Amino acid sequence: MEISDALEVVRRQHHAVMATTRSDGRPQLSPVSAAVLGDRVVVSSRETAMKVANLRRRPFASICVFGDSFFGEPWVQVEGPVAVVSLPEAMEGLVDYYRSVAGEHPDWDDYRAAMARDRRVILQMTVERAGPDRAG
Repeated sequence: MEISDALEVVRRQHHAVMATTRSDGRPQLSPVSAAVLGDRVVVSSRETAMKVANLRRRPFASICVFGDSFFGEPWVQVEGPVAVVSLPEAMEGLVDYYRSVAGEHPDWDDYRAAMARDRRVILQMTVERAGPDRAG
């Protein structure tokens, strides 16, 4: 699958599971909402989340994105290196992420305050591989 085709699926469907690697090498899976900003797949998280600690140690992840009904809709898996962007640099990315997933917020000042209070980060994946390439 072409990366551009996978990004189109992520633009339409936001339910996902992100896989990172624990310190012992085993996978750690997290339900997330994924979006596309520019040419990257992005996820919002808390600075204290295990996936963030895992990505700071090994900055690579896989994300499986699927639709609301799970079955019967296109799904994709994207993989690549992930940059963790912390506040204050992350704030405008968090605003763009929210707009991409949910539209306009009724109170952007309140949203920004909540992002700071929750110590949110933006996880930015540069997609190096996408699939599936064939049906099984």
